[in-house]
Amino acid sequence: MRVSIGMTPFEGLYGRKCRSPVCWDDKTNAVMLRPEMIQEMLRKYVRNPTHILEPKHVEIDEQMSYVEVPKEILDRKVRKTRNGETSLVKVLWARHNVEEATWEAEASMREKYPDLFVDKYFV
Repeated sequence: MRVSIGMTPFEGLYGRKCRSPVCWDDKTNAVMLRPEMIQEMLRKYVRNPTHILEPKHVEIDEQMSYVEVPKEILDRKVRKTRNGETSLVKVLWARHNVEEATWEAEASMREKYPDLFVDKYFV
């Protein structure tokens, strides 16, 4: 016996209607894309001789993987949970930009990389 829940899987999971253009069957919520709007997303790339991307050299081992190494700690915060508090540090990794820094547990970072915590703020 086949039973329907009366809604799309997206609605069932997220509790709201899908807003992507693929799901715009309801004309009241649809937003018409004009050609100039699409043209703005698809602008032609203008070649610039000074815009040169150099590939980063990454040493890869036999298993085709490499080890991430932390460069520095950018920030620190304490997250309160039901079971207590957890200290977190924002880590800047060696091969990444500041935007790609991640929050890691301070205890595990202290254990793996104690030399990162020689700063006066992390004593």
